[in-house]
Amino acid sequence: MYFTSPTKGRLTFEQMMADIMGFITGLPSSNYKIIIGSDSQVKQETCFITAVIVHRLGKGARYYYRKKIQRKIKSLRQKIFYETALSLELGGLVARHLAECGLDDLQVEIHIDVGTHGETRELIREVVGMVTGSGFQAKIKPEAYGAFSVADKHTK
Repeated sequence: MYFTSPTKGRLTFEQMMADIMGFITGLPSSNYKIIIGSDSQVKQETCFITAVIVHRLGKGARYYYRKKIQRKIKSLRQKIFYETALSLELGGLVARHLAECGLDDLQVEIHIDVGTHGETRELIREVVGMVTGSGFQAKIKPEAYGAFSVADKHTK
């Protein structure tokens, strides 16, 4: 499993987590938010991007992303559920790693690419339930910038 950092290039999961830990311990007096969001783009196949954002509140952020190519998925419902599942899978790995490093108080937010306007509004209850049922805080549009802004940027 490889991730891309705009500044560090290609990283393994362990390298990404080491970079995140270095960022957090570099200014331990700050408050941090860990955000995970996924988005996708359908062309001949479906390109899924899952982003991990480390937000140093009021003082910038870093992000990393993973790309996954799947067969063409035409169903919006299936696409949104798969995006959410990718975010949850990575959220579990990140949360476990943070807990092992003594940062289990650092909450992981899952940003879901659904909102109250448009076709995805009927999926909100189900995907938010998936996320909260897995122990994470869920954010939807317009607060879900991890999905509709950061991840979306790399799906094109």
